Amino acid sequence: MPLRYEYKYFVPNRQMDLLRNMVLPFVKYDKFSAQMENNHYTVRSIYFDTPEFSSYFEKVEGVKHRKKYRLRGYNQPKGKDEKVFFEIKRKYENPIFKNRAPSEYSKALEMFNGGQFTYYPPDKTKYPLAEDNLKRFFYHYHCDRLRPVVLVIYEREAFLGRHDETIRVTFDKNLRSIAFPSVDDLYSDDRARRALKDSFILEVKFNDHYPEWMKKVIGTLGLKRQSASKYVISIDTHNYIRPQKLPSIYSRTRIFKNKH
Repeated sequence: MPLRYEYKYFVPNRQMDLLRNMVLPFVKYDKFSAQMENNHYTVRSIYFDTPEFSSYFEKVEGVKHRKKYRLRGYNQPKGKDEKVFFEIKRKYENPIFKNRAPSEYSKALEMFNGGQFTYYPPDKTKYPLAEDNLKRFFYHYHCDRLRPVVLVIYEREAFLGRHDETIRVTFDKNLRSIAFPSVDDLYSDDRARRALKDSFILEVKFNDHYPEWMKKVIGTLGLKRQSASKYVISIDTHNYIRPQKLPSIYSRTRIFKNKH
């Protein structure tokens, strides 16, 4: 697996059109953005954390080796068999690694309720480690007592390099979140609280070398690489979330709405 790097920047909304025009000679829309009317799709991720908020504090304190756990879906579901992904995102120093396992959403809900492990599709070529990754997720889920903490939602405009598709550029817009969701809230927008009202997050992902043309774009716009964790931003947006107080306000029993 090649090493993957991820650089992030906060960009004022007023510079969005200019930035897009500057990168378009070097990139093209990925297949998911290209098929959408406004060239963006909605990303929905329920993040899980321990009762002590270990993932949150590892990020805030700059721990070099850390993990995040999430259930990710896209747009609005077209049916009960919508594909979702169990993910463990790991960072070792600078490189990013991701353990990913697809599943049908209905099966994912069953698994959280003690059902049999089921990943979808059974494509050994595209997801050769899907079953192992699924088991890894639920190992941590049970051993580390992970529970859903926040649902993070945003619109993503995604590009690939014209001559090197390992280069990926994304504009992540309209960041909003819902505190303490249940796992069946993945496609909900009720109670979502907005963050970053005047800016969006630019991400540049690459394997080997940061693209030279992107350095010039970043320099021209005066952008600076920064930490931009949507998970941490979302947690901090909800004033009543106090990680150190979590055990007293958060019940392990609220995994599903109106269940148990």
